[in-house]
Amino acid sequence: MKKSNLNLAREFKGKNILITGGTGSIGMGLAKQLIKYNPKEIRIFSNDENSIFEAKENLGGNHIYKFMVGDVRDKDRLNLAIRNVDIVYHTAAMKHIEICEENPFDAVKTNVVGTSNVLESSIIEGIEKFVFISTDKATNPTSTLGGSKLLAERLTLDAGTYSGRGKTKFSIVRFGNVLGSRGSVFQIFQKQIKMKKPLTVTDKNMTRFIMSISDAASMILHVTKILSGGEIYILKMPSIRIEDLAKGMLHVYGSRFPDYRNTSSLKITKPRGERFHELLISKEEMPYCHDMGDMYKVSKTPSKKQLSSKEFSSETASRISQSKLHKTINELIDEYVSF
Repeated sequence: MKKSNLNLAREFKGKNILITGGTGSIGMGLAKQLIKYNPKEIRIFSNDENSIFEAKENLGGNHIYKFMVGDVRDKDRLNLAIRNVDIVYHTAAMKHIEICEENPFDAVKTNVVGTSNVLESSIIEGIEKFVFISTDKATNPTSTLGGSKLLAERLTLDAGTYSGRGKTKFSIVRFGNVLGSRGSVFQIFQKQIKMKKPLTVTDKNMTRFIMSISDAASMILHVTKILSGGEIYILKMPSIRIEDLAKGMLHVYGSRFPDYRNTSSLKITKPRGERFHELLISKEEMPYCHDMGDMYKVSKTPSKKQLSSKEFSSETASRISQSKLHKTINELIDEYVSF
């Protein structure tokens, strides 16, 4: 066993773990990786009965998994779900820009009030560690989704003040676009390829930070090990033009599945309230951002070394290479796609 794996085994062995939104892509990615480290119980908490049914099929009949129906808006249910829990991963959220814009009250109820409920239950239960899964859309937000996630981040960072002498440590992991996650652009393009329809690209110049579900889950587990509370961790991710992602998917699908060779083209549409480029950290966070090798950490301590702001915008950050992109798409097809 590698040293890092050994450390993680010590971190999770015999622990009770709760994953809110546990049937979502990141929740499932976490559940699959956590099982390797012999936790006592992994509680998968979701408000979607059908997703729980599918997750049970997907994860197999391991007795360590416990499936719980409940909503983060329901505090009484959370108080029961969190009993005797050591670690909470809060991944439950409304996360689609358009749906949040059309239903802002609900976006706030789930993303803000829901986060507040999970935090309060965690403080009262006296859990060890709380990790909130955020998004780069929370940085200088321009949408209801981004604004609600920013508020949820602030609640998480300040939760330590409420726990008093409690032992709970609260930290945040901020991600870019997780390729292959439900409703992601990858899934949209994949559906369009299957239906032999044109791939709809909002704008030729639009860029995003990207990562895979397994990279996201690995990073969350690593952060759980090293967090000391009150920090935001951001994985160093390559950026990509959405048009290049579409072209890469057409190439890979065409070469792997002859049925899909030259059956789709690209179609440029109009933006629907999304940003053209994403930012990983805000200008105010820059002085507190520390380079940790494969990730950044924003803490309350000023950084000794000023980092280049270029790496924090998907417009100017280093782009993913074509070979790495094709490899990632192939991996996603192998792991998540059924033809």
